[in-house]
Amino acid sequence: MGYKTDIEIAREANKLLIQDVGAKLGIPTEHLLPFGHDKAKVSAEFIKAQKSRADGKLILVTAINPTPAGEGKTTTTVGLGDGLNLIGKKTAVCIREASLGPCFGMKGGAAGGGYAQVVPMEEMNLHFTGDFHAITSAHNLLSAMIDNHIYWGNKLDIDSRRVTWRRVMDMNDRALRDVVTSLGGVANGAPRQTGFDITVASEVMAILCLSNDLADLQKRLGDIIVAYRRDKSPVYARDIKADGAMTVLLQQAMQPNLVQTLENNPAFVHGGPFANIAHGCNSVVATTTALKLADYVVTEAGFGADLGAEKFLNIKCRKAGLSPSVVVLVATVRAMKMNGGVAKADLGDENTDAVADGCPNLGRHIENLKSFGVPVVVAINHFVTDTDAEIKVIQDYVDSHGSQAIVSKHWEFGSEGSKELATRVAEIADADMANFAPLYPDEMSLFDKIQTIAKRIYRADEVLADKKIRNQLKEWEEQGYGHLPVCMAKTQYSFSTDPNLRGAPTNHSVPVREVRLAAGAGFVVVICGEIMTMPGLPSVPSAEAIHINDAGQIDGLF
Repeated sequence: MGYKTDIEIAREANKLLIQDVGAKLGIPTEHLLPFGHDKAKVSAEFIKAQKSRADGKLILVTAINPTPAGEGKTTTTVGLGDGLNLIGKKTAVCIREASLGPCFGMKGGAAGGGYAQVVPMEEMNLHFTGDFHAITSAHNLLSAMIDNHIYWGNKLDIDSRRVTWRRVMDMNDRALRDVVTSLGGVANGAPRQTGFDITVASEVMAILCLSNDLADLQKRLGDIIVAYRRDKSPVYARDIKADGAMTVLLQQAMQPNLVQTLENNPAFVHGGPFANIAHGCNSVVATTTALKLADYVVTEAGFGADLGAEKFLNIKCRKAGLSPSVVVLVATVRAMKMNGGVAKADLGDENTDAVADGCPNLGRHIENLKSFGVPVVVAINHFVTDTDAEIKVIQDYVDSHGSQAIVSKHWEFGSEGSKELATRVAEIADADMANFAPLYPDEMSLFDKIQTIAKRIYRADEVLADKKIRNQLKEWEEQGYGHLPVCMAKTQYSFSTDPNLRGAPTNHSVPVREVRLAAGAGFVVVICGEIMTMPGLPSVPSAEAIHINDAGQIDGLF
């Protein structure tokens, strides 16, 4: 049997006008700002008017550590949302926007797959409604205003050696990691060393995703620490007088984007911080708006549960007062086999022993998620090569960990394929079984928060941080930032900081290379191991295969 590609399926979608999708959630046409016929932004005025409504049930979708075999977390998020709508549950999906970096790099698009996709797929993976461009512009406006302030006399006495605010662009470009600016003589300013991060790692991205409204957005933008003086006192974005103009650039980007699944169910796609270097969740305003308009909201957190889910639960839920009713943990037979030592080329062959050998990675994630007081359901994202014997190995293993693993065939059959999973998830959500609490309290010291995550989530023996890093954390505590949560920047491929260490490793250390204070976003970024905040392109970038075909359609994006 031949299967259609994701892009072929997306092109055949029978889309509703976006006004009709909005009507399913009770959003009047006048409160939708349309971008063409199939996507729109929801007005801030309408969102504000929903504040007094009761919230629906929040369902988090996360996954095991990613492997080249693929897990399908976004696909499962979309499929589950469609499945819940199929069984009569008024449900909205909330996912992140795609970055151009991985689209043209090695990861490809981020709109689901098979018959569990969000459309319009091409636009979502490219410029969409311009949110990322607005974030990039706002970030770099601040960069320009800092250098301009120094050039015109430096009234704030900024120490040009201690400017911490870098520049960003939404593309993988390793050549820009470390650069020297202002070369070429006095007219161009004073040369200094700086660099670029990818837009999704920008604090402006995190701020947009954690802000409740425009007033909160401007306050947080003003709180950004951009530099230090010689006496090490901080200089804020509001001191540069950049926060107002940055808010103007982000005004429209703050409004969440409404699109639809292949089955015409509403989906909010807004914000896009990476989970390996940022907090990895879609925007608070999209999630909270969806909770007011739908009875069930299915959202996802990026990469493995040790990254995305940990940050969703410890950062986003803490900041926004959210409490998930159930967590769906996505796994595949193929990924279990890969964790069990099977090469990618051999994944199509039945190998129950390798599945069993790979299951400890899944078990570790189940234990970690349960430690937050939230019930866990495992979704086995079905591939056509899976055998009944391999599936049974996973189900028996999950049973032994006090949870249930349900096969979901949404990729192949859409909502009909996720019906069993949706029914069970709704039952658990309706039973109000969750007793959610973050992993650590606000008042714990910053280094102890890092150690708590390293030991309880990664199962490391120790955190390796030199005196300079420990002193920096203490300084921030003395300045009043000790109550902030920590955002771990770490490889997504392993519980450890070694991307090649699969399974459920123990007896490892977590080396902390750098810490950054994101005072506006409200967390401390902890950069571990070799993780980069500006990725590079692979030897054969996806961009090489992307083109416009003879029919005028985009090929190679997915």
